[in-house]
Amino acid sequence: MTMSKRTKISRRENSNKAGYLFVLPYALLFAVFILTPVILAIILSFTNFNTIQFPKFVGFLNYINLITGDEVFMQYVLPNTVTYALIVGVGGYVLAFLMAWALANLPSVPRTIFALILYSPTMTTGVAMTVLWKIMFTGDQTGYFNSWLMDLGVINEPIIWLVNADYLLPIVIIIGLWSSMGVGFLSILAGILNTDESLYEAAAIDGVKNRFQEMFYVTIPSMKPQMLFAAVMQIVGAFQNGQIASMLAGNPTPGYAAQLIVNHIEDYGFIRYEMGYAAAVSVALLLIVQVFSKISTKLFGED
Repeated sequence: MTMSKRTKISRRENSNKAGYLFVLPYALLFAVFILTPVILAIILSFTNFNTIQFPKFVGFLNYINLITGDEVFMQYVLPNTVTYALIVGVGGYVLAFLMAWALANLPSVPRTIFALILYSPTMTTGVAMTVLWKIMFTGDQTGYFNSWLMDLGVINEPIIWLVNADYLLPIVIIIGLWSSMGVGFLSILAGILNTDESLYEAAAIDGVKNRFQEMFYVTIPSMKPQMLFAAVMQIVGAFQNGQIASMLAGNPTPGYAAQLIVNHIEDYGFIRYEMGYAAAVSVALLLIVQVFSKISTKLFGED
């Protein structure tokens, strides 16, 4: 290598030092709070660990038991999680886009007010959310839903909503949709508002006649990064949201009716203290989320 090339490389490395310094805090936080726990979870998933004794290596036994021996996981947890993720993840994503597209057509002040109203459920704490919805679904005549339905003559006696296995998962899904207007919703709204107006003018010249055609031919193709970000955030949020079920009905939920993968991990990890098996379930969850994230990247990623 000639001296001139070495000098250019040295200058380039020196010019990147400031960038490395800016990235360093995030890199440290990422390594400590995300990368290290993931690596430790993968390692523990191959062990039998009860948090007291030293982990004992068992190979793929935890994964074999998960697939062949855990009837609760295969019969309840996995179907519940898939159902919840499809409705709250995909349905919430479509709903977030439609709401953002509708708000983008409003003037600035009402748009800001409605956006804040839609986003506010994601800012409430788990305790506040639980208190609110437990009051709504109280299992006697004082509960709002029981009171309304009895006044309308739909039911003759109160329904114990949070114990009945037929109603528990739908209730969790409703609350999940109610709180699904998060960061992804705001990113979609920002993407729509920042779409170049000249694209709409060009589309009108090319024959686009209404707002729905503008949405499909101009808006969505021009904001793929925001759509991808919102899709990934919605998927991750749907798969990791086990707080609703556990705070409404406990863990495990009655009859495992609303038991999700996150609840299953908490059950084995923090109630039964079978950390090795809980780590195996968490790795399975990580792989599922990764698959859905790859699908989102294929749909909305740039070439």
